Amino acid sequence: MPKTMRALRKTKPEPGFVLQEIPVPQIGPSDVLIRVEKAGVCGTDAHIYSWDKWAQSRLHPPLTIGHEFMGTVAAVGPAVRMVKQGDRVSAEGHIADATCLLCRTGQAHICEKVRIIGVDCDGAFAEYIAMPESNVWPLDPAIPDEFAAVFDPLGNAVHTVMAAGVSVKSVVITGVGSIGLMAIPVARAAGASAVYAIDVNPAKLRLAERLGADETFSASDPNLVAEIMERTNGDGVDVLLEMSGSGQAIDNGLRMVRNGGTAALLGIPSDNINLNLAERIIFKGLTVLGINGRLMFETWYETQALVRSGRVDLRPIITHVLPFEQYDRAFDLMHSGEAAKIVLDLKGDLAK
Repeated sequence: MPKTMRALRKTKPEPGFVLQEIPVPQIGPSDVLIRVEKAGVCGTDAHIYSWDKWAQSRLHPPLTIGHEFMGTVAAVGPAVRMVKQGDRVSAEGHIADATCLLCRTGQAHICEKVRIIGVDCDGAFAEYIAMPESNVWPLDPAIPDEFAAVFDPLGNAVHTVMAAGVSVKSVVITGVGSIGLMAIPVARAAGASAVYAIDVNPAKLRLAERLGADETFSASDPNLVAEIMERTNGDGVDVLLEMSGSGQAIDNGLRMVRNGGTAALLGIPSDNINLNLAERIIFKGLTVLGINGRLMFETWYETQALVRSGRVDLRPIITHVLPFEQYDRAFDLMHSGEAAKIVLDLKGDLAK
C-alpha cells in the first residue's frame, strides 16, 4: 500500500484546484479504504472550482474535492463485515451521524449533522478515499464503471422522480443539465405519460429529445408557459421537476403546474428568489417537495435496478471521459456548456 497519493485540492479561498501529493487516508475499525477508479464531475464541483458565492459561504479550505465515484476496495478495518479487499464499490457521499432524530426516524438523507465528502470533509478526486462501511455500496457486476461513478447524481434524479409520483402523469423538467437529462429516462421508466424539457442550451435540448422527451422548449421563449398550457388542454402539467435552481425557471415551472399538481424542487438557487407564494402555490393547492440527496438506501436499490434493466442508459449523457490530470479541461467544458456529464479516469493513472 502506498503512503502518498495524488489528490485534487482546494488549497486556498480562490478559483481553481491544485493537484497535490498527500498522505493516503488512514482507516478506523469500521472504515473501508477505496482505490478510486472513476469519478464524476458535478455542478457542485464547478461552483467550488469557480469559488462562487455559495462555495465561499460553505467550504473551508484546504480540502480534497469530489463526491461521485467508484473503485475497488483496497483495505478494510477489522470490524468491517459487508465488503472485502478487491470488491468493486461505490458509496453514498452523505455521511450521517446515525444518532440525530432524523437518522433515528428513517430520514438519514436529511441528517442534521451530515458531512458531505468533497464539501465538509475530504472527497473522491483522489487516488484513495476512506469511507464508513455503512456508506459503501457493492456494485452489481453488470454496471459499467462510468455508470457506477455517477450513481450519486443519477440517484438525485431517481429520488426526485419517484417522490413526485409521475406514473401516467404529464411532467415538465426545468433545467436539463446532467441530472435533468437523467430524469427523462427515469420518468419514462416510471410511467410518465408525457415529458417536456426546458433549458437555455440548445445542445442540451437536442440531447433531451434523444433521451425521450416528447417536446423541448427554450427557456427564453416568451410564450413558454402558453406553449405548455396549450399541450395540456389549458390545465397545466401534473408534475414539475425543477432541476435548474433558476428563480425565473422556478416561477415559470410553478405557473405551468395544474391546480392540485406536484412540484419537486431539486435545483439550488444561488441566492434568495422572489416568488408570489399565494398565486403560485397556495391558491393552486400545490404539493411542493424539497428534494435533497438520495434516500438511504432505497434510492440506491431503485437506481441499480433501473440501470441493470437497461431502462436507463447513461451513454448519451456521459459525453466525456477524461484522464484525471485533465481536470482543468473538464471544468472548461462544463462552464462552456459543451459537456453534459464528465467522468475523470483515475484507473489508468494508478501505477502504485
